[in-house]
Amino acid sequence: MENPADSQVMRLVQSGDTAQLAVLFERYHVAIFRYLLQLSRDRSLSEDLVQEVFFRVLKYAGSYDPSFAFPLWLYRMARNVYFDALRKRPPETGVEMLEIRSDDPMPEEAFSSKQDTLLLYEALQQLSDDKREVLVLSRFHGLRYQEIASILKCEVGTVKVRVYRALKELRERFCELRGESLYDV
Repeated sequence: MENPADSQVMRLVQSGDTAQLAVLFERYHVAIFRYLLQLSRDRSLSEDLVQEVFFRVLKYAGSYDPSFAFPLWLYRMARNVYFDALRKRPPETGVEMLEIRSDDPMPEEAFSSKQDTLLLYEALQQLSDDKREVLVLSRFHGLRYQEIASILKCEVGTVKVRVYRALKELRERFCELRGESLYDV
């Protein structure tokens, strides 16, 4: 995940070579966008937040400690930007879901698999922000529990419990959406 040169590039940014921020942007903007999109479910907002994340990287470059893995510092920055934006937004009247359905005819098995994927995505969106976040970080971004604990500023054991509870609730919601009992699965 971490490129060893990231700390070196950040040192250059810290010393005033702001053009080096482009290197970090190119390396990480897609991953940060995906992370924010999975949290917010809003493409336009996520694009804006990515810009804000890298603006803050420049603004707070002096606070970066090279002994701390750069990607974790960046994810923490993205997390803070997301929750700051969440606090500033008025309550939602309706969540715009990403349209990932297709009207193309499919064989029965492919259709069933696609339906399960859609139901799983819908179940994930029904989770609270904190539960969805730990699943996104661990399952979609492949971060280890230690890394997630560092981003969330909590103990590794806390992350393990949160992931366990989030997976349990995701499984329950998925089963409900499929119209099955949890014990049928």
